[in-house]
Amino acid sequence: MKLNVFVPCCVDQFSPATAANLIKLLESLGHTVEYNSEQTCCGRLLYDNGNWDKAKEIGEKFIDDFRSAEYVITCSTSCVGYIKNNFGKLFFNTANHNSYKAVRDKVMDISEFLVSFMHKTDLGCEFPHKVSLHSNCHSLNEYNVEEETKLLLQNVRGLELTSDASDNFCCGFGGMFSVYNEPVSAALAKKKIDKVLSEGAEYIVGNDTSCLLHLQSCIDKYKVNLKTIHLVDLLMYNK
Repeated sequence: MKLNVFVPCCVDQFSPATAANLIKLLESLGHTVEYNSEQTCCGRLLYDNGNWDKAKEIGEKFIDDFRSAEYVITCSTSCVGYIKNNFGKLFFNTANHNSYKAVRDKVMDISEFLVSFMHKTDLGCEFPHKVSLHSNCHSLNEYNVEEETKLLLQNVRGLELTSDASDNFCCGFGGMFSVYNEPVSAALAKKKIDKVLSEGAEYIVGNDTSCLLHLQSCIDKYKVNLKTIHLVDLLMYNK
């Protein structure tokens, strides 16, 4: 199958290895992967901060970048949730009305693509560690692939899932919330870290790099024995 990958800004700038692993993972399953080097941002941060005019401009570029793609696979539930739920508010009844719907329908996070589209839950992976799943707020509220993520993790050899995420709560990142409300943001991150440590987990795994970076900064600050890892990196561990 011919696939395009979308690399979110946060991954591109802070965790490019995750993008490389996304491509390697898809190729290892026999897919042909293309990366459009002209791609930039989906516009989520601008949209969330009320700058809809600029978000629309960047959204138009996103549509143009992936207009000819058959499927667009990414590694950010936050970005996918925004594209699927909020592009319509920017492009409804505009010249890009049909184009945005076409792009919206072919964008998928890696979890949805593997489990719901390819019906593949066992990738032959091994990760002998105790892991706590963090399902970010945008994922749960806009594009819930928590069950798909759990299925993938449950089929990883040696992995012990310490929490079913039923008591999941915000890590405190929330985009610019962590800048404008730093004390609250930091307190939420610390609460999350303490909860994960009480489970006996060694790693926090998630589908969004931004939340994981926020949590890792808290881990580093308090020098606790814990690490964060993106789902894609976990699935490609030691491969």
